[in-house]
Amino acid sequence: MRCLYREHRFICGEYMEVEHYPVFEVKRTGRAPKRKPSSETQKRHNDIAAKRKIIRLAHANFTPDDIRFDLTYNESNYPESAEAAQKQMQNFLRRLRRYRRRHDLTELKYIGVTEVGKTNKRFHHHILLNCGDMKPRDLADLWGRGYTKIAPLQFNDTGIVDLAKYMIKDPILGKRWLASRNIKPPKEIIRDGRISAKKIREFAISAADNREALEKLYKGYRLSEITPYHNDVNGAFYVSIFMRKDERRKR
Repeated sequence: MRCLYREHRFICGEYMEVEHYPVFEVKRTGRAPKRKPSSETQKRHNDIAAKRKIIRLAHANFTPDDIRFDLTYNESNYPESAEAAQKQMQNFLRRLRRYRRRHDLTELKYIGVTEVGKTNKRFHHHILLNCGDMKPRDLADLWGRGYTKIAPLQFNDTGIVDLAKYMIKDPILGKRWLASRNIKPPKEIIRDGRISAKKIREFAISAADNREALEKLYKGYRLSEITPYHNDVNGAFYVSIFMRKDERRKR
C-alpha cells in the first residue's frame, strides 16, 4: 500500500484553508465487501462538512462592508410551521432583491438559515447580506414581521468562523441554508505528493515551531490556526490549516 499526502487548498477571499490528508493506493486481488458507515457516524460527518462549507462560502463572498441580519417574529405574524417560516424568509429576500433593483444597488447576495430557539422554541432567521449600503430602518421595514438586529461583519485572524458555526448550529427542515445564485464557491487547488509524510508529522506534532516553515510554504499568508489529528486506525496524521493574507507584505 502506497501513501501520498494530498494538499487541498480553498482560497476564500482574504483567507485560505488547507487540508493535508493521506491518499492510499491499494492493490486489490478481489472485490472488498462494501461497508456503510453508521447513521451516527454519517450524521457527524455531514455536520462537519456543512460547517466547513458555509465557513468557506462566507469568507469567499462577504467582507467587512457587509452585514449580519437577524429576524424574529411578533405574535401577530408568527408562522404556524417550519415550512411557513422558511417561506417568510424567502419572501423577505424577494422583497429585498426588488428594493435593491429599484434603487440601482448592487445585486443582492445572501446566505441565510432558519432556526428554532433552544430556550423559547421560536422560529427566527440569521442572514449574511451584502447590504451594508442600506439604512437599518429600510431593512427592518422590508421585514415588517417582528424585531430585527443588524451588525457589521467583523473579521479577525480566523475571519468569521465563529459566526458561521453559530448560524449552522441548529438548522430546520434538513436543508441547512439558503444562498443566492450569485454566491461563488472558493477556488480549489489540489496537489498530491508536494509535502512528505515526515513534514506533515512535524506540522502536526509541533505547529508553533513550524510557523515560519508554513508561512514560507504559503507565501503571502500568515498562519491563524492549525488543527492536527492522528488517526489511530491507519496511523496517519491529518492537518487542517487556516491562514489570512499578510497585510504587512502589501504595505
